[in-house]
Amino acid sequence: MPLSQRAPLWRALQAMTFSAFALPFAAAADETSPAAGLPLDEQVQYCGSCHGSDGNSSQAGTPSLAGQPALSITNQLIYFRERLRQSEIMTPQARGLADEEIQALADHYADQPVAEPTEERDADLATKGQDIVASRGCASCHSSDYSGREQMPRLAGQREDYLAGAMQAYRDRTRGGPDTTMIDIMRGFSDEEIEAMAHYLAHFEE
Repeated sequence: MPLSQRAPLWRALQAMTFSAFALPFAAAADETSPAAGLPLDEQVQYCGSCHGSDGNSSQAGTPSLAGQPALSITNQLIYFRERLRQSEIMTPQARGLADEEIQALADHYADQPVAEPTEERDADLATKGQDIVASRGCASCHSSDYSGREQMPRLAGQREDYLAGAMQAYRDRTRGGPDTTMIDIMRGFSDEEIEAMAHYLAHFEE
């Protein structure tokens, strides 16, 4: 798809990610998550309605959790639970989850294999993205294979639309949370550069 056609799609997907769609079981902002207190297998089923039954999301704008470092998932769920990171979708889902439940969910998803991307790889776009990613030293935090480490999320094999939307949100300073490192890193990137990086990382090949 040409660059000029992809950018509007990203903006639409980014808007969906942060506001437009809701979980089938969405809880009101001041309520405890319906998943709180359930057995792990039922919590996984609940989360799977958006993030995929095996942690590999097929829903536009929704991140895959499979293969993410456990600490990365743990931190983000705690941020949502404590409203350190606000999301119309995720904040209500994390409210009331105990630390032990969050850790169990994180460990579960960290052990799930990452699915191959379903979209076709564009070799030229991937090469452009590879050059940008290498020049910005993304591997210094996210590991040489972009599998993430500790609190740093996995980028390799993540949904392309989610990666693009997240990077745009950092650049535009619309993504909340206590860690502002990525806001500084993404400053000044064009939509075309973000598109290339997202494509390369989603289709990463060692």
